Amino acid sequence: MHSPTFSNTDYALILGASSGFGAAAALESARHGMNVIGVHLDRGAALPAVQALQDQIRDLGAEAHFFNINAADADQRRSVLDQVAALFAEKEGATVRVLMHSLAFGSLKPFIAAEPKEALTQAQVEMTMNVMASSLVYWTQDLFWHGMLAGGGRIFAMTSSGSHRVLPTYGAVSAAKAALESYCRQLAFELGPHGVTVNAIQAGVTVTPALNKIPGSDQIIANAMGRNPSRRLTTPEDVARALILLASDHASWINGTVIRLDGGEDVVELNWTEQEKSA
Repeated sequence: MHSPTFSNTDYALILGASSGFGAAAALESARHGMNVIGVHLDRGAALPAVQALQDQIRDLGAEAHFFNINAADADQRRSVLDQVAALFAEKEGATVRVLMHSLAFGSLKPFIAAEPKEALTQAQVEMTMNVMASSLVYWTQDLFWHGMLAGGGRIFAMTSSGSHRVLPTYGAVSAAKAALESYCRQLAFELGPHGVTVNAIQAGVTVTPALNKIPGSDQIIANAMGRNPSRRLTTPEDVARALILLASDHASWINGTVIRLDGGEDVVELNWTEQEKSA
């Protein structure tokens, strides 16, 4: 199969576009002819890297429209989409071909702690759920009501093995990932008649700014290296390349599921390094 290419009226709207999976997907989308609408929340020292990313996208011949906002804020979401609607009004046939939800901002604290101040609060649990899960529904609703989602559209949401595994301090994020997968199934059902597919993407352990914030991330990386059949970690580029394939017309019948993009990591239970030591 030839590498997919897209029209200059196709746009990738990426939530969490400035780093990690989102940045890699933005570049890969541009390489294959899609324009990029990036939503991110960065301040100060991070802004030059965001500008450099936009420059790379434009050097590839694609448009780059970036918005530095809180993607979980309803008013800011609507403001962005009003601006995108104005952009589309000037470009006949413009549509959001890909919506990628890659927002990674949640509270990493235990539910139960010796002192109440060390445990998750109701506000932190609800914030994590809103940013990392429910915001997918709200962006999808507004895109649909703005008429920006057309037949052939693809929605991807980044989940993780944490949706079904337990890690210390990961409870709120784990719950959000499980909810995110449930939202994908429901949206797939409701958008199917409109020709739009919705899938959750479970990447393998990948070194990103979000991973580095998790306590014990060094051990998570070591465990993944020990389980992955390819004996390496997943990279953002691995995921970005797969998303381009999944965004093509050839993938129109993949819908409502969790797709593992991890080189087989999640199916391996035992650490091969430990097995070799005991052999």
